[in-house]
Amino acid sequence: MLGYPNLVLNKKEFQQLSHFIENQTGIRMPESKKILLQSRLYKRLIALKMNSFEEYIQFIFSPKGKDEIVRMIDIVTTNKTEFFREADHFEYLKNHILPQYICEANGSFYLKCWSAGCSSGEEAYTLGIVFAEFAELNKGFDFYILGTDISTRMLRNAREGIYPCESVKCFPINIKKKYLLKERRENITYVKFRPELMRKINFQYLNFNDNYYNIPGVFDIIFCRNVLIYFDREVQKHILKKIILKLRRGGYLFLGHSESIFGFDLALKQIAPTIFIKL
Repeated sequence: MLGYPNLVLNKKEFQQLSHFIENQTGIRMPESKKILLQSRLYKRLIALKMNSFEEYIQFIFSPKGKDEIVRMIDIVTTNKTEFFREADHFEYLKNHILPQYICEANGSFYLKCWSAGCSSGEEAYTLGIVFAEFAELNKGFDFYILGTDISTRMLRNAREGIYPCESVKCFPINIKKKYLLKERRENITYVKFRPELMRKINFQYLNFNDNYYNIPGVFDIIFCRNVLIYFDREVQKHILKKIILKLRRGGYLFLGHSESIFGFDLALKQIAPTIFIKL
């Protein structure tokens, strides 16, 4: 921070920002995250040529600060994800839920799936691969995936469908050949998902703190994994209630392995670790 001696976030400023972020998004910002918030917003202050966090706070609370609020939420939102994360969920989907759906529908089924808190899209594309592989063996099966996130920056990445080669090293060779293309950018090779798969997936902005989730229809499967851990228990309950409204009766909800609905009065029955069916 050489040359910017005032770019230190004091306790009062942190409380102003953390309360604002929590009110906007529902995401907890305890005192332990003060240094993290300071370091993440540092580049924004430099870019805006500001000399203090006090000046930055005045700016975001002013009529001119609307666009900056979006950038700030992008910066402070944690976006940790990877392809085939918590792989046993995808195995359960492939071996139990999808065969059940196709059997009950007498061989013809159009599945709608929501990846809630999709970050940069890895989970949505993983689901796309699982469904596309199943569709190859079951010609009456088709699917649609919606991915939502609060970070406009992550949504842009997801819509592009372009990732570092290192991120898909877990893919078998045949899966890479089927679903990925090579793309060269600034002398670096990336992978890009094929248009045939990308057409099955749509990405949309959504804030879990909204009173109502303005997304069309209801879903057969909802993945909301490793998202609730960023909210306190009361907010978790309200988020889950709104999510369940978008899940059809008999549909399945997947949570992250470190998440629990214990103590919540919800119309859900657990059928496997962190996998629930709507009653």
